Amino acid sequence: MESEQKEEKIWFAMRATYRREMIAKRALEDRGIESFVPMRYELKIQGGRRKRQLVPAIHNLIFVHAEPTQLQTVKARLPYLQYMIRKGGEKILVPDEQMIRFMAVSSTLDEGLTYYNPEELHLEKGQRVKIHGGPCDEQEGVLVKVPGFRNRRVVVAIEGVMAVALATVKPEQIELIES
Repeated sequence: MESEQKEEKIWFAMRATYRREMIAKRALEDRGIESFVPMRYELKIQGGRRKRQLVPAIHNLIFVHAEPTQLQTVKARLPYLQYMIRKGGEKILVPDEQMIRFMAVSSTLDEGLTYYNPEELHLEKGQRVKIHGGPCDEQEGVLVKVPGFRNRRVVVAIEGVMAVALATVKPEQIELIES
């Protein structure tokens, strides 16, 4: 008698080509697969009127939480859904704890959030911190100097994929975390 071993769900960083991240999200949800697309508000002009719309913060980016074989099966039916790959050829996987922090910060839809590609920031230089209060209460990140901003900002990053910088955080909201 063979015992079938259940795979663990993993967060995969993926691309949905040609700005089809929301189509991919709906297709995955229809199959019972959890996914996350970082969103932000953007002002658009429609019919001469300014309208605030919720749009993907980074086009083509989607995070998928699934068992590897389940995702491979679904991916075969969605050719525009592709794994993000590191330089060494391995798929980019995101640890659960890191993804939970990133989703908590990104989901606030705070207009002060700024998204960055990994090469735009040098995160290893910063001090790890925990935020107390505000929409990002209890979240951890790295305190860094972000180009183009006078004050230091707290950044929550997904290594090799992207980082999100919070609006300026007040000094009394920051607790330094010992390494």
